Order: sequence, then structure tokens, then C-alpha cells
Amino acid sequence: MAVSNDYVAYVIEQLAAIGRVTSRRMFGGVGLYADGLFFAIIDADTLYFKTDDSNRNQYEVRDCKPFCPFPDKPEMKMNYHTVPADLLDDAEELSRWAKKSVGVALLAANKKQPRKKSKFKRAAPKNPPRRSAKRR
Repeated sequence: MAVSNDYVAYVIEQLAAIGRVTSRRMFGGVGLYADGLFFAIIDADTLYFKTDDSNRNQYEVRDCKPFCPFPDKPEMKMNYHTVPADLLDDAEELSRWAKKSVGVALLAANKKQPRKKSKFKRAAPKNPPRRSAKRR
């Protein structure tokens, strides 16, 4: 389902206290970024924040559902949960929850292993640029 520009603008406005939040359209939804960290998803005008063991319980006690990108495959859940609707009108509380999700995103980014170097060397270009001979 589509995401309205008005909803995205409203959410970003409500999150002003956490700093610069940017959005990018992706796969029919919208990703939200704080300082380059992907911490939230908007799908069908529903806001989802990134979760892990440190903050998941606060969503589960409020009966917030995990993000499931494929409704016909409910077993494919992601580590994002719906944000309680009442928080959307409370910018201060929404920002507290968002900051926790930004922390989760930062932790996840720091855990990612750097890419290993390939065992194979890159082939030299087939037609290397010619160097002009200098005349004396």
C-alpha cells in the first residue's frame, strides 16, 4: 500500500528532536534515516521502529506487531515493530522511542563485519591507456 507524502512529512516533523531525519522511498515504502542510520520504516502510513532485545519488550507489551514485508509469508518478520498510535501525537515521547531505535541501528552497524578481501586479484584492464613517449 502507498505511503502519503503528508504522513512522511508529519512523522519527520514529530522527530525533529532527534536531529536531522531524512527519508528514502524503497520497495513501496519509505525508510527513515538519522545521521545515515536506517532506524525506521513507513509502510501503508504505518510507522515501524527498529528493535532488538534491548527495546523489543516495550513494543510487545503495547501489542505492537513486527514488520512483515510479505503478508502472505508471516514467518518473514523483520526487527521493526509498529509504533503505538498514541505516540505519533506526542513528539517528545516519540523521540525517546526513536532515539532507542537509532541506538539499535548504530549497534547493528557496528556489529557488521567488514568485507573480506577477495582471494582473487582483479584482472588488469584489457586495453590499458597508452602513455605518450616524451621527446628530448
